[in-house]
Amino acid sequence: MNVLGYMQKVGKALMVPVATLPAAAILMGIGYWLDPVGWGADNVLASFLIKSGGAIIDNMALLFAIGVSFGLSRDKNGSAALSGFICFMVVTTLLSPDSVAQLLHVNKEHVPAAFNKIGNQFVGIIVGIISAEIYNKYSTVELPKALAFFSGKRLVPILTSIAGMVLAAVLLYVWPVIYDALIIFGTKLQAMGPVGAGLFGFFNRILLTIGMHHALYPVFWFDVVGINDIPNFLGGAQSIANGTAVIGQTGMYQAGFFPIMMFGLPGAALAIYHSAESKNKAAVFSIMLAAAMASFFTGITEPLEFSFMFVAPLLYLLHAVLTGISLFIAAQMHWMAGFGFSAGLVDFVLSSQNPLAVKWYMLIVQGLAFFGIYYAGFRFFILKFNLRTPGRGEDLTESEDEQVPADDLGLAQNYIDAVGGAENILEVDNCITRLRLTVVDSGKADEKRLKQLGAAGVVKIGKGGLQVIIGIGKVDKVADSVKKCLSK
Repeated sequence: MNVLGYMQKVGKALMVPVATLPAAAILMGIGYWLDPVGWGADNVLASFLIKSGGAIIDNMALLFAIGVSFGLSRDKNGSAALSGFICFMVVTTLLSPDSVAQLLHVNKEHVPAAFNKIGNQFVGIIVGIISAEIYNKYSTVELPKALAFFSGKRLVPILTSIAGMVLAAVLLYVWPVIYDALIIFGTKLQAMGPVGAGLFGFFNRILLTIGMHHALYPVFWFDVVGINDIPNFLGGAQSIANGTAVIGQTGMYQAGFFPIMMFGLPGAALAIYHSAESKNKAAVFSIMLAAAMASFFTGITEPLEFSFMFVAPLLYLLHAVLTGISLFIAAQMHWMAGFGFSAGLVDFVLSSQNPLAVKWYMLIVQGLAFFGIYYAGFRFFILKFNLRTPGRGEDLTESEDEQVPADDLGLAQNYIDAVGGAENILEVDNCITRLRLTVVDSGKADEKRLKQLGAAGVVKIGKGGLQVIIGIGKVDKVADSVKKCLSK
């Protein structure tokens, strides 16, 4: 597997720990709603909820180690997750300030500051990758009879604990250098202020086209270079007290997404509908309505973005630029809100009572302006350049001739046939919205048929990578059914 393909697998694995954030956002969001002034000091239930959500946020590094090791494991076995936990505990214990002082024979006050931050998401990701690779390679190893008890999956925790010791020995000398470099990088990014936020928004959308946005957001949203925007925002009062959050700044890498996902993209959907040919308007309306509602309420944007990403790349470039501008404006004006999952209405409401939410209502005003900008911009470019957005230059009613099986296995078999048959499929996986396939030849995929089956888009990653955008709530069922069909 090439580097790009492997990075996509890591990006997909990162969604396992990230999926725990909505729970923290809901718990802490409700807590701040119950006690918006005391932040838990004046309401026992609010304190209970805020501290419960904080338990998730405070242990994100450990969750990354467990989640990445589980997500990258070959068969998604719990032994891989346990191995990630063991490896992380070995590394962080050996590299705690007290242990480092003993290992280096120095006083604790002379221990490099880097080791006060050894339990971070960056180390968690490294540990998760190492643990998963050990699991994938050695979980089926058979030892001689005298040691047979330690064969297979029982061998993995032993090997990962050893790997943890080796990694700790390496990081003992390497981590201070890496840490200092990350701090310099993070400081420069933060020094760019709103401009840095705008650049993040632009590249976040651009990298979505190849599924590599997962490799970018940890730098800004988590504690890779010290920014840690999401956990710091969700921490609310505790983050303020700890000095890890600044009112009016924390949340600047999140807030600008709300005007885009809640208002801008629905405006684009309306423009696409109004630009469709008369015979296709009914079909386009149902497609755009579902995609716009998903974007507005949950912040799931891929079904809508993939409807024009490849058929009209000019529109997608406009979308990426506008996203960057939106993040810049929100950061520049200190209009702050945050999310645990994505920038939809649910997270917007939950975050509004967070003590770090500053003039959050102005994001609605900004959003209404972006609705108009998206509608006018998309409508102009579609008509000016005759772009082939959904419903233009095609007869969507023809797809009704192709029957879509109602049962799961029948639908899965059709997906298999549409990507070139079982012999073309090497590996099947999925993330929140995408069916991720490793194939012999991605050119064999029938994009038209895949869309008839319900896919919002198809992304070819070189010759051996194929991603089918199916949507949240559906992709898990399709992936499981495809695996069952292939196993037969």
